[in-house]
Amino acid sequence: MSKWLSVLLYICLSFSVYAQTLEDLSFGTDSAFEVMTWNIEWFPKNGQATVDSVSTIIQALDIDLLAVQEIDDTTVFAEMIDGIAGYECYFQSFWFGGLAYIYKPDVIEINDIYEIYYEEEYWRPFPRSPLVMDMTYNGDDYFIINNHLKAMGDGYLDPNDEWDEEHRRFDACSLLKEYIDLQLPDENVIVLGDLNDILTDLPPDNVFQTILDDSINYLFADMGIATGSSSGWSYPYWPSHIDHIFITNELFNVFDNPNSHIQTIEIDDYMQGGFDEYYEYISDHRPVALRLGWTSASDDCVTVTHISFMIICPNPFSLSTDVAYGIINPGFVKLDLYSIDGRLVETLVDGYRATGNHRIGWDASGLESGLYFGILTSNNQTITRKLVLME
Repeated sequence: MSKWLSVLLYICLSFSVYAQTLEDLSFGTDSAFEVMTWNIEWFPKNGQATVDSVSTIIQALDIDLLAVQEIDDTTVFAEMIDGIAGYECYFQSFWFGGLAYIYKPDVIEINDIYEIYYEEEYWRPFPRSPLVMDMTYNGDDYFIINNHLKAMGDGYLDPNDEWDEEHRRFDACSLLKEYIDLQLPDENVIVLGDLNDILTDLPPDNVFQTILDDSINYLFADMGIATGSSSGWSYPYWPSHIDHIFITNELFNVFDNPNSHIQTIEIDDYMQGGFDEYYEYISDHRPVALRLGWTSASDDCVTVTHISFMIICPNPFSLSTDVAYGIINPGFVKLDLYSIDGRLVETLVDGYRATGNHRIGWDASGLESGLYFGILTSNNQTITRKLVLME
């Protein structure tokens, strides 16, 4: 065998050993609750090839609950799930808008599944009615709200045109918040789906502004993805991040746990043809997955007695941001902001605070862009968070 042939054979064998395939995908664990949103773009987009790929992906990711959008053929969809051990599926019977759930019945107990805002008066903000799953996982109740909001638009919200696409999405988000505030005020709520807009628009054009403004009660868990590199966005076809997951404050503390995590699942990295192949056979959207991990065994001895959570939103930010925090037991609270070189920049809180959730704004205008640290102290408990100020 010639030297060059040997080298070529070695390269080919090396590629075959190290190339990733769909079977190499992973996300689920036995010690956390995982939920994922995924627009599968009119499933099955490319017939049996789509079915085979999606089936492999679901099994490899091993996620507890998947909220999916754009299911076109429910018969094929149900048959596919029937062929996957350990999973069941559900889609609403009132009026099917392409929304469905895929879940593990061994770990998820379904209490109820129902649509909201399905009446004709809500067809403008909700062309597809939100699908709510009332479920129990590991003894705790959760409400999952699956959505597919109105697509398209020009990036500008026209308050004078109720049929403006951004206006419709804005009204939909406001109604979702209203429903949770009134009907599920003390529940663990996760809202997710193809929300068809970005989180980083300026306030006058941001369809999510009513939710972003209420940072004491709501948090977009994927804000870091939205403000991060475009390589991690959910919609590469028109580079943007439009598939989101937001949670209520009952879940802030668990999301802040080091065992919790959120990411865009870049399935196209596991396909030989990259995104072009993914787009042809599966979807134009990548899924976004959230892992809620509780305290690890090594942390069991730690007891949180004073501070329940501390969240910075938006973060990264420009000019100003909000610091939201929860106090379990009333007492003396101090919140200091430091520069990266350890210099005290400002004290935002210094005094008694009652039990409950609190929020305070920080105006950073005039400060240099860069990394800062917020240190929240109550009695002997301290939480530190990074803040990124951008120009």
